[in-house]
Amino acid sequence: MQAMVIRQYGNSNVFESTEMPAPVIEPGHVIIKVAASSVNPLDTKIRAGAVPANPEFPAILHGDVSGIITEVGEGVDRFEVGDEVFGFAGGIKRYQGALADYMLADARLIAKKPDNTAFAEAAALPVVFITAWKALVERAQIQPQDNVLIHAGTGGVGHVAIQVAKWAGANVFATVSTPEKAEIARNLGADEVIFYRDESVEEYVARCTDGKGFDVVFDTVGTDNMDLSFQAAKVSGTVVTIAARSTHDLSPLHGKNLTLHVVFIATPLVHGVDFDAQAEAVDAMGSLVGDGYIKPLLDADMFSFEEVAKAHDKVEAGTAIGKVVLLR
Repeated sequence: MQAMVIRQYGNSNVFESTEMPAPVIEPGHVIIKVAASSVNPLDTKIRAGAVPANPEFPAILHGDVSGIITEVGEGVDRFEVGDEVFGFAGGIKRYQGALADYMLADARLIAKKPDNTAFAEAAALPVVFITAWKALVERAQIQPQDNVLIHAGTGGVGHVAIQVAKWAGANVFATVSTPEKAEIARNLGADEVIFYRDESVEEYVARCTDGKGFDVVFDTVGTDNMDLSFQAAKVSGTVVTIAARSTHDLSPLHGKNLTLHVVFIATPLVHGVDFDAQAEAVDAMGSLVGDGYIKPLLDADMFSFEEVAKAHDKVEAGTAIGKVVLLR
């Protein structure tokens, strides 16, 4: 089969097209004829060697996948040949990624693609949905009428987090940088937008929560923004972050009795654990997407697999609005 591989860590020019052996079916797995994938910041960090994903070289990257099942392994009763599926299932350690004609995937890590969702849309969702679900539903356990602040509301994770929080009945507040992004966030379901360049934390906490702070703050940005998240949370509130690779003063956590959660989407594949828990999030994804609660925001530019370097460059430049999709 044809695949885009990397043979060493580096910038986007390390990708090359080559012929690789097609995967062989294993018990508990399926083989997917790949239709699409998408680029997440995680993928660019794995390519650069910045996270401990340790793919086996020559490595086929990217965890997000959508496609059609061509083989079903022993013990798999959830799927049949011909099923259209999507999920986050590889590109880490020994688990082959999606940048190839075919991909071997653990059946617990994929779901049936709803009929109302195209392959491109489906490939944009798994990493960002599972991350948002684990952060808001599993970790923060948001409740109806909670005031939930989502940083970077039109980002990959942020735009899905808005929709998950609205599905859960929360009052959703989203930080944005431009009027265009504010309109997108409102259309996704945000009850209020915050122009973070124009308002201080003190100002928007006073305006949006009468000075009390937010029940839940979801930090999708990291670095200094985590400190702002501590500041924005209410006393005994919850902060969830997906970017904790930095050093912080934790005394605000102590002073306000805050709870801090860290979510790393790649944990099951990196450590070989929690596949069944991941399956619960994947099943939720299939249900909510199928019922119309979740729709991805796709960047205007789409790329072929052979153009993966350009796709990575766009994500790393920070110019994408929504998810960057790759079509096979």
